[in-house]
Amino acid sequence: MDVNEIWSKAKDELSQTVPTYKMWIEPLNAVSFDGSVLTLISAHALASQIIKSQHNDKILAALKNSYGESIGYSVVYDAEYAERYQKEKKKDLQKQKSVTESEKMMDNLAQMQSSANLNLKYKFSNFVVGENSRFAHAAAMTVAQNPAKKYNPLFIYGASGLGKTHLLQAIGHHIIFNKPKLKVKYIKTEEYYNEVVNNLQIGGDKIKRMDKFRQKYRNVDVLLIDDIQFIESKEHSMNEMFHTFDSLYNNNKQIVLTSDRLPKNIPTLPDRLRTRFEMGLVVSITPPDFETRVAILKNLAQASDIKVDLEVLEYIAKYFINNVRELEGAFNKVSAYADIEKADLTLPYAKKILKCEDERKEITISQVASAVGEYYGVSVKEFLSPARNQRVSSARHVAVYLAREITQKSFESIAEFFNKKHTTMLYSHEKIESEIKTDKDLELSIFEIRRKIECTTT
Repeated sequence: MDVNEIWSKAKDELSQTVPTYKMWIEPLNAVSFDGSVLTLISAHALASQIIKSQHNDKILAALKNSYGESIGYSVVYDAEYAERYQKEKKKDLQKQKSVTESEKMMDNLAQMQSSANLNLKYKFSNFVVGENSRFAHAAAMTVAQNPAKKYNPLFIYGASGLGKTHLLQAIGHHIIFNKPKLKVKYIKTEEYYNEVVNNLQIGGDKIKRMDKFRQKYRNVDVLLIDDIQFIESKEHSMNEMFHTFDSLYNNNKQIVLTSDRLPKNIPTLPDRLRTRFEMGLVVSITPPDFETRVAILKNLAQASDIKVDLEVLEYIAKYFINNVRELEGAFNKVSAYADIEKADLTLPYAKKILKCEDERKEITISQVASAVGEYYGVSVKEFLSPARNQRVSSARHVAVYLAREITQKSFESIAEFFNKKHTTMLYSHEKIESEIKTDKDLELSIFEIRRKIECTTT
């Protein structure tokens, strides 16, 4: 038998019978066997004396069981082996310490995440960037990497379900994992308002209670505030927010806010808050284009480990255009049905479940014109008139653009409705198509009008 094989089998037995195995037996290394005596080297100078006096019988018995007949052994201290052994042991201890510290850090991060009020699913790594969100994503990443150094405050606006909350919480997660010394707090404005009301209504020492409430939001390094538009008309909350904002900003702390509209479009918002919200960087998120919607669905399918054909994703992306939330909802619905019914997620199956063609009614040019007119305060009669003033003309351009995009009618048909020339309709469409590439406010307005039209016709 090989010398290492003899000793390995013996060690297996001794690990079960010798209480101090790790201290004295485990470090022994077999180096030679002459047929009757197994030579072992030790990293401990006293090993030979202690082993012979305390474990001799057990070692002899284990060697006999291993080799098949009685053999002797000798234990020799080896200085070179001792040095090697101590180095390896030190490495193992450092590795074990590193693992322990890593586990401890993860526990601390989990606690920080909980106190920060963050949802773990919202990270930069699973945010699908498209042309609709490229600038907002870049700004959010810059803030996450260098809090309070640039873009303070950062104000992200856009319609519901486009990814504002995702970016907001992604900032928080990035900071927690990369700058764990910084204290992060995420809060929905509605929750903030409820805290203010509750602290003012219940009995006891209101002054002490409100002071504790203020410190909760002012003793942080990064404050993430979602849906700030809900603060409108809530005077006490707006006053508290004003002082919290000033306290954080003056102490060089990062503030990030989201809203479904620009600060200037939030009714009853005091100028002192509006100007503060606008003093950093204001960025928008607009509805994703077709390619981005498909990419979002691909990402969702991969994350859920669901196999699905591209044509199914393209079908969903074609019909669910308003926001990411309804897009994901449609995918989750059809995949859940497929899972429950044990069906393949094919295009015919998706059509059967979602029934997009059946639920979608034909939208007329008249309906588009009415919706645009209502949004801009212009009557359809004015659209059809020769009026050329800026208010009517600008709204008419949008109406023509949306009529073409939504109904897919020819420019001749659209011109006939508006009592205008075909070339005028073509000009209006091209004008708006060009302007929305740089005018984010216009892009958002068009999205809101389109969403209203499609919601009222389905």
